Amino acid sequence: MATVEIRGVTKSFGSVEVIRGVDVDISDGEFVVLVGPSGCGKSTLLRMIAGLEQITSGEISISGSVVNNMAPKARNVAMVFQNYALYPHMSVFDNMAFSLKVRRTEGSATRQRVAGVADILSLKPYLERYPRELSGGQRQRVATGRAIVRDPKVFLFDEPLSNLDAKLRVQMRTEIKALHQRLRTTSVYVTHDQVEAMTMADRIVVMNEGMVEQIGSPLELYDRPKNLFVAGFMGSPSMNFLQGSIRRQGGLGRVEIGDGISLPLPANQTGGEGQKIVYGIRPEHVMINNGGDGVPAVVEVIEPTGADTLVFASVSGSAVCVAGRERYSFQPGATINLEPELEYVHVFDEQSGRSLIVQ
Repeated sequence: MATVEIRGVTKSFGSVEVIRGVDVDISDGEFVVLVGPSGCGKSTLLRMIAGLEQITSGEISISGSVVNNMAPKARNVAMVFQNYALYPHMSVFDNMAFSLKVRRTEGSATRQRVAGVADILSLKPYLERYPRELSGGQRQRVATGRAIVRDPKVFLFDEPLSNLDAKLRVQMRTEIKALHQRLRTTSVYVTHDQVEAMTMADRIVVMNEGMVEQIGSPLELYDRPKNLFVAGFMGSPSMNFLQGSIRRQGGLGRVEIGDGISLPLPANQTGGEGQKIVYGIRPEHVMINNGGDGVPAVVEVIEPTGADTLVFASVSGSAVCVAGRERYSFQPGATINLEPELEYVHVFDEQSGRSLIVQ
């Protein structure tokens, strides 16, 4: 068990700065997910925690001790890689026991430790097999088991599920979360999949271009994004954005988005008259209200997903997605009326991208 403190950390490769002054505090036993698009620096940050990359400036502490100049093996962390990194010539047992053998742990203690972890991960029937004889999910369990056997202070996961098919990814992320709830070891998990981040994390660190955009619980980031980047990145399908200008009408705020169309603004937004903004609303918070109030939209594509139906439409030239439980049968080119649920509307300053909603 350990805390991890990241203070003003930067990383440069020559003249290219890929991590730009990151500050993150990870509590003892917490499961924190680093998420962001490819190239945002999340894997580089994870590798610096592990000691596989040198820090250009700043400090990383584990359990209160600065580890900047500490060798990876001395940090007592265990890393699970994207490609599993199993020894192909070793059995499952030997792969899992390798770190204990390097430490010259007594044979009976090694067997007991590996057997206990194999039982947790349902790997006992496979201990004598070789990696080539296992499925992708089983190999992932072996890689995770090898990390658990070490009994580290911190688990580090670098996109461990990206090589699995969709169904197995869902199964494995559930297993990893359940495993964390059982072991309560501090864990840092890297992924570019925001759904994976939402379902697994205690807290999420959203990164972009080497910087932290926002840190918070999954629902905090989803419900109260601080800026346009976080609002657009978290959620699938992503949030709808419409550009416009604020207009006050009898004390009530509206946003004009063109073609004579305007939308209501929530009372807790701080934008001023004429300010250019981005109006945000998630697909599940847009109602199709034919025969009632709303703004006209032209249907472009219908995507049935089973549980939900996605309706992609155009409002004054801007793309809008609606997610609903009903099985809509609109034809492309049909006109429908859309109405946002006002309590879920987000408002962002167009220039800075920051949220204008007072929480």
